[in-house]
Amino acid sequence: MTLTTRISRLQAGTAKIGCLLNPLGGQVRKRAAAIREALRAIPDLMVCEAQDALTFKTTIEQLLQADIDLLVIVAGDGTTHAIFGHLFAARAPADWPLIMIVPGGTTNMTPLDLGMQGKPEQIIQRLHHYLRQPTAPHLVQRPVLRIEQPDIPAIYGMFFAVGLVARGVKFSRSPVKQIGITGGIFTALIMLRSLFGMLFGRQQSAWSPVTMTLTEANGRMHRGTYLFTLVSALHCLLLNIRPYWGKEPEPLHVTLVDQRHKRLWRSLWPLLSGGGHVLREQEGYYSHNTARMTIEMDDEYIVDGELYRSAPQSPITIAATEPVTFLVL
Repeated sequence: MTLTTRISRLQAGTAKIGCLLNPLGGQVRKRAAAIREALRAIPDLMVCEAQDALTFKTTIEQLLQADIDLLVIVAGDGTTHAIFGHLFAARAPADWPLIMIVPGGTTNMTPLDLGMQGKPEQIIQRLHHYLRQPTAPHLVQRPVLRIEQPDIPAIYGMFFAVGLVARGVKFSRSPVKQIGITGGIFTALIMLRSLFGMLFGRQQSAWSPVTMTLTEANGRMHRGTYLFTLVSALHCLLLNIRPYWGKEPEPLHVTLVDQRHKRLWRSLWPLLSGGGHVLREQEGYYSHNTARMTIEMDDEYIVDGELYRSAPQSPITIAATEPVTFLVL
């Protein structure tokens, strides 16, 4: 079924809607009763709960076989990342249902960047109201990162990072996560710890920079040791951080900060606030937009908060997929 047909059904009030709920998501655990009540209020909504790789796969297969027009994901970035993998393995994005992501996890960069503001149950209630009085839907299209290494199945996600950002995510998997903090406070804690590592942790192996070679689609090569490298299809990251300033008309944003940076204290605000155009490549700050690149390194990296490991002599290729269509309420 075409995307146009699914949009027409949604606008006509005849769309078939399925929901994948991860009961282990950080926000879902805190607000489970209110979220489930809001979901139960939507007539004919097909709700499936899934919480691990196997149930994610079987649930997506079940929902696709039901020929739903809209897939509502109530979960965080990690679950959405896993669902993307199963969807891409099953179909091309043109044959997907529309996607709506309700921020139900510990970190929710993707739905927040798309414009999904509010508590999970409030967003579900907005969906219920929309379905009762449908109008032309507000749709946002974004590509997804396709990350490939030899002999490893492709990985899909919205955000890739190495260096201190990956170290910060690894820190978040430590006992600090067992405290039960979620949402903005947890995000701020991770960002502050990463910032501390950036400023003071260069000599500590746990917070060391990453040595890598990044080759752009046009053949330009960046080789060195970097505090961090970010690649994203998102415009804003956690806490509304906007560390990109490339002007090229390409879908993926890339930023590198060299270990030999200058004036880091003075550069932090423009680097994080979207004012990076004042930073200079000669001083260790570089950002551009592209559709494809290759990275060679022997280190850990993250995709949407999930930790992976690269291998020597095993280049990582990152490319933009065709756009995915999201419903935003």
